[in-house]
Amino acid sequence: MSHQTGIHATPDLREFLMKARRGAVRVVKIVIKSEQLVLGAYREASQSWDQDYDACVLPMLDCLEPCYILYRLDSQNQLGYEWLLISWSPDQSPVRLKMVYAATRATLKKEFGGSHLKDEMFGTVQEDVCFQGYLRHLSSSSCPAPLTTAEQQLHQIKITETEISVESKNPTLQGLAFPLQEEAKHALQQLKLKRINYIQLRLDTERETIELVHISPTETKDLPSRIPTDAPRYHFFLYKHAHQGQALEAVVFIYSMPGYSCSIKERMLYSSCKNRLLDEVERDYHIEIAKKMEIDCGECLTEDFLYEEVYPKQHALKQAFTKPKGPTGKRGNKRLIRGAGENLDES
Repeated sequence: MSHQTGIHATPDLREFLMKARRGAVRVVKIVIKSEQLVLGAYREASQSWDQDYDACVLPMLDCLEPCYILYRLDSQNQLGYEWLLISWSPDQSPVRLKMVYAATRATLKKEFGGSHLKDEMFGTVQEDVCFQGYLRHLSSSSCPAPLTTAEQQLHQIKITETEISVESKNPTLQGLAFPLQEEAKHALQQLKLKRINYIQLRLDTERETIELVHISPTETKDLPSRIPTDAPRYHFFLYKHAHQGQALEAVVFIYSMPGYSCSIKERMLYSSCKNRLLDEVERDYHIEIAKKMEIDCGECLTEDFLYEEVYPKQHALKQAFTKPKGPTGKRGNKRLIRGAGENLDES
């Protein structure tokens, strides 16, 4: 853009900026006159940068004319004091003038020395560039960029992976192992002996244990009401049914996770602990799990659904490909093709 405008600083402005960088000047106003960058005004420092700010910057602003404000901070880098560049472009100023200033900003930064600039700010009203406006600018600049939903979940997963302590767990490739609380252990023993027919368990993420929720007697028709709509749970159900004329019983494990109403941390922990819990139940309590299923709501837990899960229908074997028959009927006489140079005997 600076190449398009062809506007550059006057020799007097270059000399003044060189002196200003040494630290005596607090604020410099630069304007464009006769297609040149010229000194508009300046003020020397009297107090700290934050105390000087409004008293030095605001009087420099014209509600009808754009300008550049170079404001010296008290911090320093290897080249000297650090500066703030304010591009002032009031709404009431002519559009062409605002375009010229926008196109020349890169030239000004080159003339002054971009390495001396710590920050840049743009404003159209005084509230944008006053001291409080600058503080708001600093706050917004330090905030992370907006994330999509997927990025937020990925970010939260990374945080959760760091937060989860593994001191009381045995992490393996199969997942985490939260220890069973005593009441939960006793309930599994009772289920093994078929003295109860339903167990509901939950994870205590603070204590890092698996807790018993309840062992209320449950029939198949009661299962949908046992599934919470706002929290994940593990369920063991002794499914009593008839199959091929025989009365049978089978233990079914149900992992209920009500979709995205649960936190990412909960979803991760329940998913990670599930396999280790099932291994422990089958190995230590000798409970054979006939079917393991995962659901997001209890409405699907009907008698027919459970039966088909425990006894899935066998898929019919696909028939082997059979070559289709050719068309029926007279297909005509075979044709005799004469080779080159051959003659047929005439009868």
